[in-house]
Amino acid sequence: MGVRRCLEAWKMGTVNYLNALKLQEKLVSDRKGQKITDTLLCLQYPPTYTLGKRKTDHSLLVPETELKNMGAELHYTQRGGDITYHGPHQAILYPIVSLRDIGVGARSYVEKLEQTMIDLASIYCVQARPGEKGETGVWVGDRKIGAIGVRIQSGITSHGLAFNIDPDMDYYKHIVPCGISDKEVTSLRRETNLELPTEEVIQNQLIHCFAEQFGFSLVLLDKTERNFE
Repeated sequence: MGVRRCLEAWKMGTVNYLNALKLQEKLVSDRKGQKITDTLLCLQYPPTYTLGKRKTDHSLLVPETELKNMGAELHYTQRGGDITYHGPHQAILYPIVSLRDIGVGARSYVEKLEQTMIDLASIYCVQARPGEKGETGVWVGDRKIGAIGVRIQSGITSHGLAFNIDPDMDYYKHIVPCGISDKEVTSLRRETNLELPTEEVIQNQLIHCFAEQFGFSLVLLDKTERNFE
């Protein structure tokens, strides 16, 4: 077996969406210029809705102002996919990775993101699966437990995946998650009878599942106090 490539995993805690977007843009530029190694951001957001490039007129079930009155943010993004919700008790991974350097194509990359979440679910005896044709993300039966929305620029990835640990499901009532109107959203808490450890433990497990899928050697870094300015 050859030497594994190094991946820096930044554990960032709760981050404002626009700050995270700004950071991703900088890291993508740095990765293109080979100023940094492959990097993985692990974070959570305050209640936030994001619309991808496949958004439709039916993505939102309420006026935008109503979402803001609930204390949630709404952002339009350049990632793939439709609308999704991000918030507390959800584990988010944003890989800033050179697909060329690791020899992975775009389709295989998305499949490995799916398998990352499937592997995490299996730790808790939850049988998850990739979506059928037209269904993005990862599912438990007909219930979606993990979302995927990626952007690839010059072979460098950004955005990524969001896995529901135990988010407030009421936030999903105001949107058509990922544009799929006839399916439910679920969480790890709802799908397992096992007692869950702390969210930090689950986030670490997700990071390790990602590293295993892509054959990375991990360096974990605490970046919660990082200055974004």
